[in-house]
Order: sequence, then structure tokens, then C-alpha cells
Amino acid sequence: RIGYNPWLLTNRQVERFAQSATVQAVTPDPIDGLWSQRPPAVKTQAQLHPLTYAGKPWQEKVADVSSYLQQQGYAGVVISSPLSSNWLLNIRGQDIPHTPLVLCYVMVLADQQVHVCVDLAKISDILQAHFGDTVHWHAMDAITMLLQAQQGRILLDAATAPSVFMQALAQPVVGEDPCLLAKSLKNVTEQQGARNAHKRDGQALTAFLRWLDTVPPGTLDELTATAKLLAFRKQQPLFQDLSFPTIAGSGAHGAIVHYRADAASNRVLQDGDLFLVDSGAQYLDGTTDVTRTVYIGRGEPSAELKNRFTRVLKGHIAIACARFPTGTTGAQLDALARYWLWQAGLDYDHGTGHGVGSYLSVHEGPIGISKRYHTVPLQAGMIVSNEPGYYKAGAYGIRLENLVLVRDDLPQFEGTERHMLGFETLTRAPFDQKLIDFTMLTKEEINWLQEYQQGL
Repeated sequence: RIGYNPWLLTNRQVERFAQSATVQAVTPDPIDGLWSQRPPAVKTQAQLHPLTYAGKPWQEKVADVSSYLQQQGYAGVVISSPLSSNWLLNIRGQDIPHTPLVLCYVMVLADQQVHVCVDLAKISDILQAHFGDTVHWHAMDAITMLLQAQQGRILLDAATAPSVFMQALAQPVVGEDPCLLAKSLKNVTEQQGARNAHKRDGQALTAFLRWLDTVPPGTLDELTATAKLLAFRKQQPLFQDLSFPTIAGSGAHGAIVHYRADAASNRVLQDGDLFLVDSGAQYLDGTTDVTRTVYIGRGEPSAELKNRFTRVLKGHIAIACARFPTGTTGAQLDALARYWLWQAGLDYDHGTGHGVGSYLSVHEGPIGISKRYHTVPLQAGMIVSNEPGYYKAGAYGIRLENLVLVRDDLPQFEGTERHMLGFETLTRAPFDQKLIDFTMLTKEEINWLQEYQQGL
């Protein structure tokens, strides 16, 4: 018999546990009474995300959601994901590290009335005045009473809604968060913001790579390199924070996909190492995520390193250059990134790409590129990562990551019978040419690489 906190598990998670055990909601949570040194909740103020960066007024977003509710015959919807609620209302905050969120629950009714349950200390009078009478503000713990007061059919997303919501509603309807897909379709302003953010971020990363090339092997460690990259990014306009803790792994640490250096593991970069740096930043106009793998030292990389690096690069270029018909999913594209690794009996055990938000989460659904999970068709305006890799346990890791924007306005093939989509590469940072075996590249791949490098 398993007890659970109904505020911390979704109904979908509870149902999964219930397949193999007896489950029972437990309130209050016994952990709360044991956690004597619990960090205090963040109390910073919520901020408006200006139309200059958001591109679409919150009123129009709410109207779109209300129209959907009316079409489906729902009285309202509970937006339980803070990613969706912050996008919907064009607000941002600092409640959690690296993702600019105000933690809140939002209910949108079919008549366009909006109820927000949040720590009211974070909501200024100016912000409340901005939203006027359409938005009603409540304390966070008022959400249960608000749900109990609803008599009509209320939509909620089983993937993000706490299971207590299902229990509180008189007529719950399980469905998909109506903001999920809309949020992933970046408008023209968000698309241009992403281009601008990546240009500045590329300047910071390129300056870091140039600096890194001047440091003698054996004199620099992972944590110092991480701090230096952050310093370069902080010099860029509109920088707010990292988009996730930097992964900086040298040698065998590069083979650990989600490695994070600390005082105990911190390693000095040695002559002949591969150094994998996966990092990103939050700018007011966009979110970045980029990985580069570089060779440390003045000598020549081994034939094995160049072979593996070039196979990963060929997969990266295959995704970047892919043209595909409307309706294609990320799962269908995934094999393009792996083909040249497969031909050598190699592979990698993570997805090829994930969706990315607009000054929001660096990991955003519902799209991505992977073998199994991403079955939502790619559409124009979506931003997704392109990050094939290869990892030799105990030796080294390689990952090459750019963010790409799905476009539907690219030139079509002569005589084409179906409208084809493609990608625009957003990330601007050089690849380490010392690690490329150019004899393995086709003329088309060399042309893409030269055009990319020259366009930085």
C-alpha cells in the first residue's frame, strides 16, 4: 500500500502506481513535518513579458482558448502547467532557477473570465491594473474552493494537473492543455527574437571558444571554463540567466550525458582531451541551447576521434538540411541523424532533439526528434534542437547541437507534388575543424559547413 501527496502526483501518475499497488492519498504530507531546514519560497515579483518580445497580446491568447472551450462545449479549463499559464498571460518570474516562471494555477472560462491562483505578494498593483477586471486574483490555496465551485464540464490535462484537481471538480474532463501546441508555434516576433538572441549568444560562445584555444592544456579545469563562459554571456544585452546548468565535461566526463562538474569531480583539461560543452542562456527575446565539442591541444586528433566526430557531424547536417512533407513527425526524422553512426555499428541513447520555448523552458513539448516519443507533426514556427552525439564510456563524448526553426516558406523542389517544410538553423557558433575528416564529407555537406561557418 502506497501513500501519496495528491498535490505532487498527477492523476496519470496515480493510475500508473495503482496498476501494481493499492494507493491512498495522504494529507498532510508527513515529509512537511520532517523537513526542518526547508528553503523558503522565492518572493520576487512577477513581471510582464512585453509585447515587444511576446508578439501577441494576452487578451488574444485568452480569446483563442475561450473560443476553443465554446467549440468543445466546456465551461472552462484549468491551466496547471506554469509554462502554459505564463505564456498565456505574458508574465514571467524567478520562482525556479533557469526557467523564468511565476508558479501559479490559471482557470480560463468560456466567457473569457480568468482566475489566477498565486502567491499574491508577487502580484503588484501595477500588474493587477494591467489586467483589469477580466483577471481575478486569488491566493494559491484558494484553488480547491475555486474548482469545487465549478458546475460545468471543466477540462484539465492529466499530464500536469495534480490529482487533487480531479477529485475537486464535479465534472472533470481529461484532455490536452489547449496552450501546449499554441505555445510551440512561435509568432513572427518570437521567431525574430530567437534569431537575435542566438546571434548574441553565438558571439559569447565564439569568444569563449577563441579564449579556450589560447589556454595551455593542463592549466584549466571544468569549473573555471564554465565560469568563463558565463562571464562572456553576461556581457550580452538582454541576458537574464542560464537556461540550465552548464554541462562541461572533459575526457571521460564528456561521455556522461548529463554530467555536472562540482568540487569533487572537477577535472583539469589535458592535452589530447575532447571537451564537451552543452550550455544555454535566457534572454528577454529568446532561449538558447548549444553544444560544441572541441579538441584540447596543439597535436593532431586520432583517426578514431575524427571518424566519430565526423559521423556525428554528418547526422547533424542531415537534420539541418532535411526537407520533409507537411505532417512529418520528429520520430520520422530521427533516423537521419543516426544513419552514419549506424553504418559503423554505433548509436547514442538520447533523443536527437527537444522543443524549446521563447524566454521560457529550454525543454518544451509537445514536439521533438526521437525514436519513439515525438509523434506530433512539426509545423512552421516550432523551434527544436538538433543534437546527435556519440559517447565512449570511460573515454570521451561528442555532441553537436544547434537549435533550428521549422519553416514552410523555403524554396520548393522543381516539380514538387507536396509542400515541403525545412529548417532554418538559429545557432551561430563554429564547429572545431580539427576534428573533421573532410574526406568523409560529401560535396553538399562541405558546402553546408562552409556556408554555416562563413555566416557566423
